[in-house]
Amino acid sequence: MSVWRGNIKTVERASTELKRKIYVLGVIALFIIALCAFGVKAAEREKLNIAVAWSNAQDSYSYKSVIASVNETGANAIILDMAKSYDLRYAGGRLTEGKDSRGMLTGEAAKRVKVNTWLNSDAEELMKGIDAVVFPGGVDISTTLYYDEQEWHGIEDDADYCAERDVSDYLLMSYCLEKDIPVLAICRGMQMLSVVSGADMIQDLGVFFQSKGLKYNGEHRDPRKLKFVPHAAEVLSRDSLLYRAAGKTTLSGCPSWHHQAVKDIADTRLTVTALAYTDGIKIIEAVERRDRTFCLGLQFHPEVAVNKSVNKEKDAGEFMDYDTAMSFFRSLLEAAAAKKQKTDA
Repeated sequence: MSVWRGNIKTVERASTELKRKIYVLGVIALFIIALCAFGVKAAEREKLNIAVAWSNAQDSYSYKSVIASVNETGANAIILDMAKSYDLRYAGGRLTEGKDSRGMLTGEAAKRVKVNTWLNSDAEELMKGIDAVVFPGGVDISTTLYYDEQEWHGIEDDADYCAERDVSDYLLMSYCLEKDIPVLAICRGMQMLSVVSGADMIQDLGVFFQSKGLKYNGEHRDPRKLKFVPHAAEVLSRDSLLYRAAGKTTLSGCPSWHHQAVKDIADTRLTVTALAYTDGIKIIEAVERRDRTFCLGLQFHPEVAVNKSVNKEKDAGEFMDYDTAMSFFRSLLEAAAAKKQKTDA
């Protein structure tokens, strides 16, 4: 009988110990689940907001590719609304004054924008909660916005202008430069960065080459305007945002679609960091503002290479590889994260 009772007590003690262990394990499991949930929420809170500047052609392949590339970094892609100048009148999101029949800003309207920049606009309101901005490619920039205004090139086939976007981009770019917001400017975006910085521009590469007695074969834009064309660009300095991002002195397969270019950066705060050589003529392929934390302009379209690679498009192999193309977006994200950490500290 005593042996039987002893066995019962042993079983009871074992049962109690088992229950205790199950309870402890349950508590630990709940703690781990709660910790994971907190970690996910914390990670979501730490996700950076990378804005894509407003465009009048948001259905374009390039614009969609920019959004996809920002998403590839893990950041939140935020499409900004149009930035508006309080010095101009709008109705239904369109200017009711200050533009001509081609959609180009008039000289008077451009002057108001250049003089007052973002200070008399809603740019600051639009930028609340934004950590960095990508300025995508698009239509030509009104020549009235140039530091040294130019007459329109007169090529009817390239009479592509959007005064609303010119104003929006100029305001937003001037805000980002003054507030030191990390910027990645692509194609038209690089041209706007250069225009805001006071650079001289080439309105049409064909006309430019002709003025030098050279034939231009559309190395930077398909003459039929059907596809992006690849070409190489030489990185000029290892001490540049461009090299630190890509880690290469030659960028092969740069997706290109432009008939305009930056001509001269003299007397500006820009630095040229990449060139393409076309019939012996140097075409500026990258610029940066070294007086800012991260401000990189690319004349080519890395987002196109990203999208072609992700979607396994049949011509993806003609353009730069995924990691090289993504390096510019990742570098923008890293710069934004570092700036945010410094600001929050």
